[in-house]
Amino acid sequence: MSDEWKAPSAEKSSDDKSWQLLEKTLLASVQEQRRSRRWGIFFKLLTFIYLFGALVLFTPLMDMEKSATRGSGYTALIEVRGMIADQEAASADNIIGSLRAAFEDTKVKGVVLRINSPGGSPVQAGYVVDEIRRLRKEHPDVKLYAVITDLGASGAYYIASAADQIYADKASLVGSIGVTAAGYGFVGTMEKLGVERRAYTSGEHKSFLDPFQPQKADETKFWQGVLDTTHNQFISVVKQGRGDRLKDKEHPELFSGLIWSGEQALQLGLIDGLGNASSVARDVIGEKELVDFTVQDSAFDRFSKKLGTSVAEELAMRLGFNGPALR
Repeated sequence: MSDEWKAPSAEKSSDDKSWQLLEKTLLASVQEQRRSRRWGIFFKLLTFIYLFGALVLFTPLMDMEKSATRGSGYTALIEVRGMIADQEAASADNIIGSLRAAFEDTKVKGVVLRINSPGGSPVQAGYVVDEIRRLRKEHPDVKLYAVITDLGASGAYYIASAADQIYADKASLVGSIGVTAAGYGFVGTMEKLGVERRAYTSGEHKSFLDPFQPQKADETKFWQGVLDTTHNQFISVVKQGRGDRLKDKEHPELFSGLIWSGEQALQLGLIDGLGNASSVARDVIGEKELVDFTVQDSAFDRFSKKLGTSVAEELAMRLGFNGPALR
């Protein structure tokens, strides 16, 4: 009887050892997978850092190489593209920074301000005009030429008028010397819907631009006065910049907010000639080589844009920076 009970005990011990061996094997496999995954993440991170570092390192070197191959003189090119507004590519800070760099470069023989913009903030445009005047006075030997491509309207023409000369294509759109402020009125709609507007203000006219309240004659007159004042400032800047070249006495409609083609603008004195950035650099300034002084994105911004959102998301997922996902 004693021997019969010992056999099952030996068999049980053998099973336990088998399970322990299997458990150790599985644990070793899991640990190996973890180590492999960690090393994979490490090498991916290392590759990412290497590529980013190379981009940051070689971009300035490429710029230095380009600078080294430049001749004794060239034409500076500055782009004014899109809406003229704070935090935009065509902000006053960006344009002024480019202008200062161009005027202070001893190899620059002339500056071309290439414009393709519908206008924007009169404040931002005013900052640029003031700086153009200062730089022209400080560097009288360096001429500034505004070249309008598709569109040079409103605040964009405001800036262009401060240049020594303005050029455009025969089909460019030029002008729009005026000021606008638009909105909507929802008073009638609210009445139909039975909605009551409740606005609490301190100051009799604090909410005079509220689209949910009826207009008042005195407030409308006041706001028109603000726009007229800004318009007169615009006209003054244009007259000061263009001088006797402007045919405003024969054509008072120049300041009405209308816009003309480049061919018409030439006859009205809004521009000085037909041409583009290359022809102005070659034929007017005498230095056909164009060097871009436009403020550029940082290396990181350029890298991010080139990488693309989808690629960035894929990279983040591969590196374990994203949460769970069903695939």
